[in-house]
Amino acid sequence: MAEVIFAGFGGQGIIRSGIIVGRAAAIYDNKSATMNQDFGPEARGGATSVQLVISESRVLYPYLTALDVLVAMSQEAYQKFEPKLSDEKGLLLIDEDLVKLKPARGKIKDLSVPATRFAEEMGNRVIANVVMLGSFNAVTNIVSKSSMEKAVAESVPPRFIDLNLKAFEKGYQYGESLI
Repeated sequence: MAEVIFAGFGGQGIIRSGIIVGRAAAIYDNKSATMNQDFGPEARGGATSVQLVISESRVLYPYLTALDVLVAMSQEAYQKFEPKLSDEKGLLLIDEDLVKLKPARGKIKDLSVPATRFAEEMGNRVIANVVMLGSFNAVTNIVSKSSMEKAVAESVPPRFIDLNLKAFEKGYQYGESLI
């Protein structure tokens, strides 16, 4: 079983990231997945997070009990959720241009991904979440790469499918370089 949080601020595609991973797990990898989301009343810029529980067997409790993976796309998200990350097996992925780390705690493995920078280089800052999804997929392998690609393609407007799949691949290749 894997417990995951994607967190950042409104407008970064945090909720969509959770939907994509949940879809990849539940529909294409035949796993069980639950998702809970939390966002502020602001249209953009407010704190946003999505929590996923993904399992090979039926999920009996849909809330987090021991956070395995935190993907933090803002400083506020990092500060709020990093204390919940498992000391023993926690994995932390941050957007390195938006989050400054404090000294590591326990056996937490932290990985920095220049997701926003890569997205800007590709011409659209909005795809930073998909770059991060690629890196997340490469380093965790919680769901298969092909399932993630299908879920990404289904979750974006048709005219943006190619750009999003390129962003995913860019993130995936970067993630592979980290392991």
